[in-house]
Amino acid sequence: MLKRPTIYDVAREAGVSASTVSRAYSRPGRVNADTSRAVFLAAERIGYRTNPITGSIGRRTGVVAIVVSDITNPFYGEIIQGAEDEVRRAGYSLLVADAAESGPRERAVIERTLGLVEGVVLASSRMTDSAIRMVAKQKPVVLLNRKVVDTSCIVVDNALGVRRAVEHLAGLGHRSITYVAGPSASWTDGVRWTALRTVAHELSVRVGRLDPGGDPTIRTGHGLAGRIAHDYSTALLAYNDALGIGVVKGLQKLGVVVPRDVSVVGFDNILLTEVLDPALTTIAAPLREAGATGVAHVLALAAGAESRGHTLVLPVRLVERQSTCPPRSREVALRHS
Repeated sequence: MLKRPTIYDVAREAGVSASTVSRAYSRPGRVNADTSRAVFLAAERIGYRTNPITGSIGRRTGVVAIVVSDITNPFYGEIIQGAEDEVRRAGYSLLVADAAESGPRERAVIERTLGLVEGVVLASSRMTDSAIRMVAKQKPVVLLNRKVVDTSCIVVDNALGVRRAVEHLAGLGHRSITYVAGPSASWTDGVRWTALRTVAHELSVRVGRLDPGGDPTIRTGHGLAGRIAHDYSTALLAYNDALGIGVVKGLQKLGVVVPRDVSVVGFDNILLTEVLDPALTTIAAPLREAGATGVAHVLALAAGAESRGHTLVLPVRLVERQSTCPPRSREVALRHS
């Protein structure tokens, strides 16, 4: 009976240490991409096989990972559902990981899980571009809500969404808008802020920026209400619906009436926007489609499809609800000035 090859045999074949072989399988992000490739090619040549659950580059594990920046944020619920729909259709399983809005934590999570999966969907990654490219050298990667050169990306039409929001508010008569910003490390936040300034200039609308100093959650938005109540803008555009919902609830607690005193627009169209009172006007993004498409692209890459860093832009639309209306007179609209 032939002896089954071991990692020591792979190490000799690849010309590296056994510990390097072990790291290449268990913590791919800690091994140089060229070295990892040499290890896996050597393993193929001598017929080395790992336990199926641990996997390796080029081997089937039947698992795709999706890493989200904050699993408690309702925004990711539909994305994960879409991803789950697609992996089930393809006969795979989905591994969901939470990065807690931290680039270093996200990288550590990926290093621990990369050997278990055939590819990774990164939803709103907070890692640096170089860190993302390093992961992409190890396994197929698709980015959601962010663009990185030479990486497959899926984004919503942020510029159009912001334009629709500002056009809506300007059409109601608002001449001043405050942007309740997202995380400083968010690519999406930067794109939306740039788009807001551009369209505001075109429409002669004044804009200001309010940096929350925390994660883009309902609680953070609620905590901003005191600052917003003394703001001079008659309308707010929130980075996401969670912030928008928190702002509305916080303002209501202070006796500021939405939309009579200030109009609020969110972004994403999560489920809670419909049950809020007043229901939140927002920019609807196809979140479920984004999750499903991200998984489909990862599986295509894992099957050998070539990636040339293509970016898919998904459409958005304005959903007008009850949180916006024409502004009151300036003396009243500048609420507690």
